[in-house]
Amino acid sequence: MEKQDDWLITRCLSSLEKVFADEELSAEPYHRGSALRGETYAFQVAYRAAAQTRLITVSVESPLSGSILLRTVGLVPSELPCQRAHDEYVLRTTAGLYPDPLFPIDGPDASIGAIPGTVTGIHYQWRSVWVMVELGDDAPAGVHPIVVRFTDAAGERHAEERFELEVLEAALPPQTLIHTEWFHSDCLANYYGVEVFSEAHWGLIERYLKTAVRHGINMVLTPLFTPPLDTQEGGERPTVQLVDVKKEGDAYSFGFERLGRWIELCDRVGVRYFEFSHLFTQWGAKHAPKIMAEENGEVRRIFGWETDATGEAYKSFLGQFLSALTAYIREHGLENRSYFHVSDEPFLEHLPWYRSASELMQSHLGEFPIIDALSNLEYYEQGLVRRPIPANNHIEPFLERGIPELWTYYACAQYRLGESNRFFNMPSARNRILGVQLYKFRMAGFLHWGYNFWNTQYSLRAIDPYRVTDAGSSFPSGDAFLVYPGEEGPVESIRLEVLNEALQDLRALQLLEGLVGRERVLELIEEGLEEPLTFYRYPRDATWLLQLRASVNAAIKAALVGV
Repeated sequence: MEKQDDWLITRCLSSLEKVFADEELSAEPYHRGSALRGETYAFQVAYRAAAQTRLITVSVESPLSGSILLRTVGLVPSELPCQRAHDEYVLRTTAGLYPDPLFPIDGPDASIGAIPGTVTGIHYQWRSVWVMVELGDDAPAGVHPIVVRFTDAAGERHAEERFELEVLEAALPPQTLIHTEWFHSDCLANYYGVEVFSEAHWGLIERYLKTAVRHGINMVLTPLFTPPLDTQEGGERPTVQLVDVKKEGDAYSFGFERLGRWIELCDRVGVRYFEFSHLFTQWGAKHAPKIMAEENGEVRRIFGWETDATGEAYKSFLGQFLSALTAYIREHGLENRSYFHVSDEPFLEHLPWYRSASELMQSHLGEFPIIDALSNLEYYEQGLVRRPIPANNHIEPFLERGIPELWTYYACAQYRLGESNRFFNMPSARNRILGVQLYKFRMAGFLHWGYNFWNTQYSLRAIDPYRVTDAGSSFPSGDAFLVYPGEEGPVESIRLEVLNEALQDLRALQLLEGLVGRERVLELIEEGLEEPLTFYRYPRDATWLLQLRASVNAAIKAALVGV
């Protein structure tokens, strides 16, 4: 049961619970867990003022206190929690306030949620404190108490919760999965009101990429030219072109200074892979992206929606550009870090245009990997894309085909079969199950389109993500972004933290495989299940996931004793 006095009620919960202000807690208390060195571990303490609104100071006492960050789970509105034909694996379907952003209790963004150093307890409303433990590779092994205390302004203690975290001797192995969440640099410039690629913009890019890397995102969408993504036909997004182009008649020359700065920044923060932005428009590959060039001393758009992607002018440009770019890549030793895109989400009726675009790119790129999100196997079978990325609700034919180095993705359309996804109204377990699925099916990569898309659909206008969480009533809340804009950089979300937990599960399973073999790990995952686990069939239960991870950690500990 929760702790209670006449002033405050509290309950310790796992990171997989979502605490809504307007409903009673049903989750059982959760007071003990385990983690590997190098892992980020999280739990929550829910609280509610017993009688009237209270200003509460929250503190932590633990041998691990230097590694612990306390944050308050904020509430944001959702006008579109889900589409009409959704499955039943959701928490609610109504519009309202949903728990998502994680505001520092201390720091520059604390004023968004409360007075710095405090949280506000409101009678009849449950709220939550997110307790995050960042364990270094040298974290002390053993069982460590973590006590979270709630006191009033006079320092009188009204509640506390005790959690015990066991730190194992073993450390998480490095991440092998390639993971990209599309990085929208124009949205940073829009929201913060800074000039694209000004020093202020570069600073924001670095801070947002640091947060991405810290959460297992090791590939970044790199805007050679303004990415032709989620843009209304005939419309434009702000220019974020890294490559300088100069046009003299039918000849082009290219400058890579800004691209070089981008790569140096990515190296500095730990980005491992570059996915160069799409060279043909989304949903059809019929046109060119917006490309700006200097001609006769004037910078103007030379290609865009008016460009026929199959025309000789664009083919000539691409031939010259890809020759120069691949030479730059080889000169800087980036061959094993560079990936290319043709067009995002082509459908079967777009196959003729995609074929033309793909054959052109392959003729210039040789063995460089080309990756695209698509769901029709024909694109792979006809040799048009060597590394397809099917959605997780269309992946089975690709798995049956035995395609090597297969990736998967989900977005706004994966909500009908119980597929893993991360909308506001979905249980956090539906987000975290992804790690187990990626492990079982040996996925090489995972892609999602929305790290920080703070626009309406088709980028008709910019939005405030604290007020509009559904891209203007177009995508279910939680699809378009994982981070919010803070005063000095990103404000993280519980969905980002839980997704990182999924990636840590994947790495823990890989560690265990190295100790006991893959067959034993798969047995452990599916022990007690009536049917084998798939991308849409798995236990709909946070407790199962938590117990599975506990079993994996126990098996690692036991295996190390025997080594």
